[in-house]
Amino acid sequence: MAFVLEIQNLAVSYSSREGELRSALAGVSFGLLPGETLGILGESGSGKSTLATAIVRLLPATAHITRGAVHFEGKDLLQAESEELREIHGGRISLISQEPSLALHPTLRVGEQVRQVLAAHTAATKSALREKTRQVLATVFPEEAERISRSYPHQLSGGQRQRVLIAQAIACGPRVIIADEPMASLDPTTQREILSLFRTLKEKLGLAMIFITHNPALLADFADRVMVLYGGRVIELGPAATVLAWPRHPYTKALFQSIPSSLEGRENSRKTRLPAIAGDWSPMSARREECSFAPRCAERMDVCSAREPELVRLSETHTVSCFKYDE
Repeated sequence: MAFVLEIQNLAVSYSSREGELRSALAGVSFGLLPGETLGILGESGSGKSTLATAIVRLLPATAHITRGAVHFEGKDLLQAESEELREIHGGRISLISQEPSLALHPTLRVGEQVRQVLAAHTAATKSALREKTRQVLATVFPEEAERISRSYPHQLSGGQRQRVLIAQAIACGPRVIIADEPMASLDPTTQREILSLFRTLKEKLGLAMIFITHNPALLADFADRVMVLYGGRVIELGPAATVLAWPRHPYTKALFQSIPSSLEGRENSRKTRLPAIAGDWSPMSARREECSFAPRCAERMDVCSAREPELVRLSETHTVSCFKYDE
């Protein structure tokens, strides 16, 4: 089956105040199948949000795409003209940001904000836009779409604001949705509700989805595959059931051990001290010629300080970047 979205060798760097380029993504490659949910895991600074914004070319001015390609519907989005990108972004690929309070306009009613998304991508009459807006809001707010439509963002809860962002994302019938930490500011109960909504929309609309998070528990029974990023590199990629149950990379193992194992685990986590991964990653913490995780790895070997490992294929569907599996 052909990929609906394919990223090839994508590299992104940021300019420092001193004018130096610091790597954020270092040759990321993967494909997204039609109707698939790909979960992307990693700590803060791993490159998750940079990847999301690079795909749709919404990077800040300090970021530079130094190489790679993003293929979607026969086009390399990195080579597309601005007009093409405006048509694709929001129409064919939608990005859901992690902070609804910043993404939504504070002085516009919710219905008008959804209507503006539709108006930007469809040539329809005012009455047709109003009806489509009503239908979209009813999809994510089955019992209170009219009230939500008349409300301003500050009158809504965090979960309701997140649903409004989802409504904007699905309004024009996209093929791909990229959700960048959509649960970051939500309590566990609301997280479960939003996950249930994503599942429903995926089945109903046939969406392909990239779901970015730092919490593996959010991907269980939801993602089809899981990709783990560390230091801007893909260090593990495979079926969700395999990666979540039997992680192979030392970082993936350590990451899973440092986070409660379920959405219900918050109260238990207050009573049990979770292990932490020593140190943190920065572009300056690892030498160019060594594995980027080596300074923090409890299983490092001499070879880890000599060079960066290549991806090793453990099976037809599971790869890992670690010398432990290098034959």
